[in-house]
Amino acid sequence: MDTYPQLHDGSLYQCTDEELLLAQKAHMELLYDFNQTRPSETQKRAELLNRMLAEMGEASFIEPPFFANWGGRFLHLGHHVYINHNLSLVDDTHIYIGDCTKLGPNVMICTAGHPILPELRGASPYQFNRPVHIGSNCWIGAGSCILPGVTIGDQSVIGAGSIVTKDIPARTVAVGNPCRILRPISDHDKQFYFKDRKIDRDILKMISEEALN
Repeated sequence: MDTYPQLHDGSLYQCTDEELLLAQKAHMELLYDFNQTRPSETQKRAELLNRMLAEMGEASFIEPPFFANWGGRFLHLGHHVYINHNLSLVDDTHIYIGDCTKLGPNVMICTAGHPILPELRGASPYQFNRPVHIGSNCWIGAGSCILPGVTIGDQSVIGAGSIVTKDIPARTVAVGNPCRILRPISDHDKQFYFKDRKIDRDILKMISEEALN
């Protein structure tokens, strides 16, 4: 039976299917090559990512080491995305990350789940997958874990170490386990960048001018 479509339609399938395992291995070979590159081989890294990923936006980058079930085969990156080291993907279906979003080190994004019923998790286990959507200009803090089916709205911030089990709306700060909305992004954030540290007026002026152009 061809189980490939079942990766993406949310239905149960057996993840030990030999056809799927063979397909995974081919993508994992490219991922291995990417993780063996030297820091000076930036062009080679970019070429490999363009081959590995479903979509690779302009000026986007992933710091190795990078780990993924399918070698990033179903990862869609917008433009100017930066992902720090030790990204771990359970990328059995699609993961979308919007323009200018940044991920801290040790972030995990999971699209796969297993049924609660023990009989379906035996020697030939069943699995289901749900896509993850992360909006544009988000910041995902170090060590965060995003679970299957979650959508994070544009310009939101996920605090370090958060476990994101439910959708997070746009322009909010959310933290914790499970991740909860702490507050909206507000006028306070136009003045302070960290605790009592004020944003320099020249920086504010510069970004205001860029927004107008």
